[in-house]
Amino acid sequence: MAEGWARYVFGVSLRIEPASTGVTVDPDTVECRLYRRADPPGADGWLFFRDNLWRGELNDPEHFRSLVAEELGVTVTDVEFRSMETDEEYLNDLRAAIDADLDAFRADSPREAVHKYLGSSIQVRERPDGER
Repeated sequence: MAEGWARYVFGVSLRIEPASTGVTVDPDTVECRLYRRADPPGADGWLFFRDNLWRGELNDPEHFRSLVAEELGVTVTDVEFRSMETDEEYLNDLRAAIDADLDAFRADSPREAVHKYLGSSIQVRERPDGER
């Protein structure tokens, strides 16, 4: 039986800074999507959404921007949370894990907790080819 699947999607603006003099690029900033695999509910890292998001927005955009810049090894000028893509199985497991410790989310239900942190940015879909 396959386990559920989910990932976080971010819009990221990167600045291209040529290492050589006499070389320029236009535009010097490009936008791309960054995907971060969501850890299985209950596993280390599964609270990423609770620790970094509030109502579907990054709760500390500057800090998160610096983390993304470090991970990518480039200058990041902006990063925005776009969505969480997930299948039904992962979403059900996420709600069950939240329900097991509802007080930690200061919510009356798993559905309320998910909405508090992710807003309306959850997209339920099939696992993309190549994703594990």
